[in-house]
Amino acid sequence: MEFSKPHFLLSLVSFSSLIFSLAIASPEYHYDDYRKHHPEVSEFRLINRRELTDCLDPNPYLYIRTNMTSTLPNEAYVTVTVGGVLVPDSSDWIGMISPSNSSVDACPGSSANYIQTGDVSSLPLLCHYPVKAQYVSNDPSYLSCSKQECVAQIGGICLQYACIGTVTFHVINIRTDITFVFFTGGFALPCVLRQTNPIKFTNPSAPLYGHVSSIDSTGTSMRLTWVSGDNTPQQVQYASGKTATSTVKTFTTADMCSSSGIPSPAKDFGWHHPGYIHSAIMTGLLPCTTYSYKYGSASVGWSSTLSFKTPPASGATNLTFAVYGDMGKAPLDQSVEHYIQPGSTSVTSAITRDLDARHIDSVFHIGDISYATGFLVEWEFFLKQIEPYASRVPCMAAIGNHERDYPGSGSVYSLTDSGGECGVPYETYFQMPVSAKDKPWYSIEQGPVHFTVVSTENTWTSGSEQYNWIAADLASVNRKTTPWVVFAGHRQMYSSSSDPDSTFTDTMEPLLLKYKVDLALFGHVHNYERSCAVYQQQCKGMPTKDASGIDTYNNNNYTAPIQVVVGMAGFSLDSFPSTFVNSGTSAVHDRFRIIKQIPRRELKGKESTASEETELQIQRILHKINSFTHQVSEILEAGKALFKDLTTDFEERLISIHREQEEIKEIRAHDSANEAAGSLLRNAQFHLFQNVHEDS
Repeated sequence: MEFSKPHFLLSLVSFSSLIFSLAIASPEYHYDDYRKHHPEVSEFRLINRRELTDCLDPNPYLYIRTNMTSTLPNEAYVTVTVGGVLVPDSSDWIGMISPSNSSVDACPGSSANYIQTGDVSSLPLLCHYPVKAQYVSNDPSYLSCSKQECVAQIGGICLQYACIGTVTFHVINIRTDITFVFFTGGFALPCVLRQTNPIKFTNPSAPLYGHVSSIDSTGTSMRLTWVSGDNTPQQVQYASGKTATSTVKTFTTADMCSSSGIPSPAKDFGWHHPGYIHSAIMTGLLPCTTYSYKYGSASVGWSSTLSFKTPPASGATNLTFAVYGDMGKAPLDQSVEHYIQPGSTSVTSAITRDLDARHIDSVFHIGDISYATGFLVEWEFFLKQIEPYASRVPCMAAIGNHERDYPGSGSVYSLTDSGGECGVPYETYFQMPVSAKDKPWYSIEQGPVHFTVVSTENTWTSGSEQYNWIAADLASVNRKTTPWVVFAGHRQMYSSSSDPDSTFTDTMEPLLLKYKVDLALFGHVHNYERSCAVYQQQCKGMPTKDASGIDTYNNNNYTAPIQVVVGMAGFSLDSFPSTFVNSGTSAVHDRFRIIKQIPRRELKGKESTASEETELQIQRILHKINSFTHQVSEILEAGKALFKDLTTDFEERLISIHREQEEIKEIRAHDSANEAAGSLLRNAQFHLFQNVHEDS
């Protein structure tokens, strides 16, 4: 999205790779019933609550091993090999288990405890959820047994050949030991054959997965958040000499939501200790300026040196931001996981490329962030996935149903979509400029845009705390400073492929119209759709095509907000019905532009105002001055860094010269001593020779 005065251009890219996904496991169904309603869901979704039987395999040759013989780095591709297999089967698979001391002995004693997975199988069950898993048949040679080894021989003659299979796992530092387990029986009837010894991470306390966000509208302060296994405050070093100390947060199973007698995934089998989330505020910055930084401590180590760019301050003339919803994450290997959004990696790569090419100022993720849904380790895989861009520009977020909703927790919708997280991991990992805990709504200004970010999952009814805040926030916008107002929340008001919550629309839409919101952004529905300028199911304004064929809305004569669904960032795309539900308000699924004349500033002491052309010239000049100021700031910063480097180099040279002088003195002293010793030796030799001569 690109905003500028006197126009702004909204560009949304369609990603053709967003075509595969897994669905949500509902607690109401038995697994078989659930599969009937959601045929896309993987059996692995429920593996941790399947019946675990004994493997009746007498094969003495079986083994499993990895190529990692010592500890694991922060990121690695681990090769796992199973061998000694006499009869390879398509149901053979390998699971990556964390923590490595998983045991069925810790399983709850009642099958009712597993109902939230959709599984009510008989006991015992595999308790600890495998982080990821792969069928050994991912190795094309496994089932054909084209890779063999001799496992029994006499006198050099092989009596028994066995098959080998090899797969590769992408592993990141999740602090706890991991082990790889060889199963057979598929995901429906798993039994354990062999497992590796536990493998530790080299540095479980390493500072990792840093991402930045804005804390206000000045562009002069930024928050950096990262994860570590150490709960001692650490530091961020930035801007060539500045430092900031972190505050530390974490959460436990006691913070997770759960139903009475039926533990949620987050409280039970999906739990994984999140480590310690560090957050530090970097101050004294300049808007639209790039700074280098690193984070960590001497005791746990430091991240690599990275760089971030501050956003334009409120009132600046331009803003370019990327926006999407419903992204999640996908494995970087052939593994299956409990929830996969394969399109997410394409979006991550596209945003990173766009950041490199187009100089994006910020990113907004409108709900359904990681889809961890109670399987806590998946938050860290998500943070690792977005790191290429989230560590470089402000990454702002809104809460969605898969972060917040749980029965009895105070969420608007009595669903188990968060898996018991109830917004706690989201608010800990993504610390937005909110007023208090579990009040995940805020506003922020970047350049000419005022963003009002709301929670569709917390109470928004008329007269509620959030409703009153939204009304007050929209009323407070200074349209001369920030002429564009964007309203953002997760659940949509309009959609052609899913029925929206009419109560939410009826409550919020009058506020949007009253305060002339230009654009409303939503996720939740997994596709891209744009409306006309719509109010109460009726089009109040339609776009026209510009010279480039892009839909253009003229908002000089404001009629109503334009509504856009951007929930296409990772999940499989929802199909549109042959007859649109809102066919009268749905526009085009493509790029578009909104044009609006910038409100003229009042000139004190004069009744008349400048002409439009003069205003445009003024804006261009101001933009050039702003750009020149930032360039000068960057030159000054570069000059300071160069001067510091030259000073450091000069000091190092002086120290080196001093050391050389000291060495010369030592050599001279040594030479003098040698010369004196030589003189004494020569005198002694002379006297000895003289004595011998006299004796003879």
